[in-house]
Amino acid sequence: MNSSKPARLMQQFIFVGPMTLFFILIMIVPFFLGLYYSMTNWDGVTEHVTWIGLDNYVHIFLKDPDFRGAFWFTVKFTVCGVLFTNLLGFGLAYFLTKPLRTRNVLRTVFFMPNMIGGLLLGFIWQFIFVRGFSAVGEATGLSFFTMPWLGDGPTAFWGTVIVFVWQYAGYLMVIYISSLSNVPKSLLESAQIDGADRWRILREIVIPLIMPAVTVCLFLAISWSFKVFELNLALTQGGPFKSTESVALDIYNEAFTNNRLGLGTAKAIIFFVIVAIITSIQVRLTKKREVEM
Repeated sequence: MNSSKPARLMQQFIFVGPMTLFFILIMIVPFFLGLYYSMTNWDGVTEHVTWIGLDNYVHIFLKDPDFRGAFWFTVKFTVCGVLFTNLLGFGLAYFLTKPLRTRNVLRTVFFMPNMIGGLLLGFIWQFIFVRGFSAVGEATGLSFFTMPWLGDGPTAFWGTVIVFVWQYAGYLMVIYISSLSNVPKSLLESAQIDGADRWRILREIVIPLIMPAVTVCLFLAISWSFKVFELNLALTQGGPFKSTESVALDIYNEAFTNNRLGLGTAKAIIFFVIVAIITSIQVRLTKKREVEM
């Protein structure tokens, strides 16, 4: 028994050791370096780094309206993005688990937007909003297509939400399809025989049984929407007048445009803590509602 212990330790070192090493080098070390630089006034270029303690954090909370505005936009965007992405993803999944001839083709079509990179997708939809919608509006006279979709704060916000939902709903659809396919058919048939209508079956049987998928999809949607960057950069670049600037874009501009990497890193640390708290609460709440089949 004792002779096998070194062999087990060697196996763990061989199979887990390289991954652990790379995780420490890529994740843990940069995180602690970020904590250090968040308490300096480093510009990211010079070798001279001055320790200033918590001054960056005090500045962010008391003297930085841009960060507060970006955070408020990100919160609104996250609420709308999480809600609509999950509703559309679940609706598509529920529809495409029915016996349709074209369901495999439709699943592929709805999943494809997720395969396009955020920057490229943003530039495509920028062309659609600016050129495509205006052409359709001139041809049809519908005011919906003639609105300044990226030139006004409220419409630019909803334009970003539309593209975000269009991109990620298909990914969540796949997760919901996998979970819906595992709901026992006999349970649904028994409920129908007992006289339950579709809404009651969905509310009291289907949704409780797919709560593990709901937990995963909510976690992913919250993470994606809070960290939105490429889409925000390509569509509006935070405009007009920073009305659609996300926290991730504000951090990028602070660190690499304004050359205040210390302040930008402090914003990133605060952002990390907030997202970690919110996602932990979400997972804890949804885990409580999960049931076993």
